[in-house]
Amino acid sequence: MCEHHHEHHHHSEDKNLMRIFLSILILLIAIFYEFSGVTRLFLFIAAYLTAGYEVLLTAIKNIVGGEIFDENFLMSIATLGAIAIGEYPEAVMVMILYQIGEYFQDIAVTKSRKSIKDLMDIKPEYANIEYDGKLIQKSPHDINIDEIIIVKAGEKIPLDGVITEGTAVVDCSALTGESVPKELQEGDNAISGCINTNGLIKIKVTKKYSDSTVSKILELVEHAGSKKAKTEKFITKFAKYYTPIVVITAVLLGFIPPLLTGTSFNIWIERALTFLVISCPCALVISVPLGFFAGIGAASKQGILIKGSNYLEALANPYTVAFDKTGTLTEGTFKVSKFIPVNGHSENELLEATALAEAYSNHPIALSIKNAYNKKIEYNSITNVKEFAGNGVQAEINGNNILVGNKKLMDKFNIECKGTAEDGTIIYTAKNNEFMGYIIITDNIKQDSYQAIKELKKIVKNVVMLTGDSVNSAKSIGTKLGITEIYAQLLPGDKVEKIEEIILSKPNGKSVIFTGDGINDAPVLTRADIGVSMGALGSDAAIEAADIVIMDDNPSKIIIAINIAKRTLKIVKQNIIFAIGIKVLFLILGAFGLMSMWGAVFADVGVTLLAVLNSLRALK
Repeated sequence: MCEHHHEHHHHSEDKNLMRIFLSILILLIAIFYEFSGVTRLFLFIAAYLTAGYEVLLTAIKNIVGGEIFDENFLMSIATLGAIAIGEYPEAVMVMILYQIGEYFQDIAVTKSRKSIKDLMDIKPEYANIEYDGKLIQKSPHDINIDEIIIVKAGEKIPLDGVITEGTAVVDCSALTGESVPKELQEGDNAISGCINTNGLIKIKVTKKYSDSTVSKILELVEHAGSKKAKTEKFITKFAKYYTPIVVITAVLLGFIPPLLTGTSFNIWIERALTFLVISCPCALVISVPLGFFAGIGAASKQGILIKGSNYLEALANPYTVAFDKTGTLTEGTFKVSKFIPVNGHSENELLEATALAEAYSNHPIALSIKNAYNKKIEYNSITNVKEFAGNGVQAEINGNNILVGNKKLMDKFNIECKGTAEDGTIIYTAKNNEFMGYIIITDNIKQDSYQAIKELKKIVKNVVMLTGDSVNSAKSIGTKLGITEIYAQLLPGDKVEKIEEIILSKPNGKSVIFTGDGINDAPVLTRADIGVSMGALGSDAAIEAADIVIMDDNPSKIIIAINIAKRTLKIVKQNIIFAIGIKVLFLILGAFGLMSMWGAVFADVGVTLLAVLNSLRALK
């Protein structure tokens, strides 16, 4: 019914204002000047067309296209009818007031678009490339993987990559809502869309622009509007039945009473037309999508991207929230937390042997050991490296045979070592078949996770952890956070099965939320009613599969998202009840002739404006 397209913004707003003033001017001249009948009629028609030609055109276009019953049709019939019975000022005024309502609605939409557009200021315009000793600017689209780009202070990072030279403090608040700037050095990942606040950095591009973080996010937000919530679909259905009923009622109202009672046709036809004008359900059709739009805008300000109003609606009724562990509740970065050397070895010896044996590995655990070692590794002293899949490595270092891995590796070579009950991942090291000691590696819990779980338990029925990690480490982290329901050692397929079980057990109309960040979470994110992905560290596959992306990786943002959703839905429901309630009241008054055409128009515009203003509350 009121399907509006707001492509050509600012110009159309100014043009509309001009048209409104022009038609009011012509109308006033027509009313107050003593013109002859024909001139006067001509002026009224001019004012009518100035304000209403678009409505009439749309109505004709729609009738030709087979879409008869929409509000343009209602208004055209009502106003042409008013002209037919000589009520010219009324007809013009209906159109003028309708335009004023449209104008305010345009402003409202533009405003909520702007809050989403602000988020979109992250779009990079150019990338600097060095060519013949000079810096040239190219479009980010034209840069290939492995090219080196240069980002100066104050510029946006145009593409994802790794810093090869320089250090910088970058501000990612546009992406994540996170205000604290991050310090980056050589070897760190640079994410497109962040702003380099100082220093000059060179970045080796790792992803084409179309795959970069920024373009993915822009795409998400562009499409956010296309997935409609049940509440919005309800309106389309409502319109299909509502309009024909109103039109038929109006026709009956115009002809039946005068035929039965012999009263003058004029009075009843006028009532019928008034009835038609009142019936236009603009407020409803405008305010509901606008409310959802504003809610999505409010979330984006907080660094939460919601990919459609249907997810916003589902978010408002959460039943279970399931979390992946690594990288979601924990930082996903492994740190060496403890050395336990035995048999007279020192911590340094233990660390050195372990780090050298792991020198060629890029596994997160190996990297954390190398980070702890932090000395230059002489690669030529390491020979005969052999990997035992899932168990560890063997290497020859300066003539010594070193084994590094898990308990299974030690058992395999019959090396005496006592197990340990410490939390975390335990790395065992042996030199020439003699046990040297343990290194304990832990993945720290995010500061934010404690608060998040505590708050979530107040608003949802269950909080669950699904992880591929070992039972011990899952239990230890679950206990610290207060999560009692824990499923560990799950492969990606197992996670999907678990989520399906949870979905089957929930009551109707409630939703199951899954939050994860890794590639292996993509299938579960898709399967859950709402998949929430961590956007900063998360893998692309996870961000693609998710319905909601949290840009700064803080789990507590889920609570903010749920609260925004609850509030938005409340506002949308208020609008529906308010708009339909007032309509029915005025329609009854109109049918009994207690409501003039003027009152009808004001009722419509007034209700629409109030509903639009109410929708905008969702932006806060």
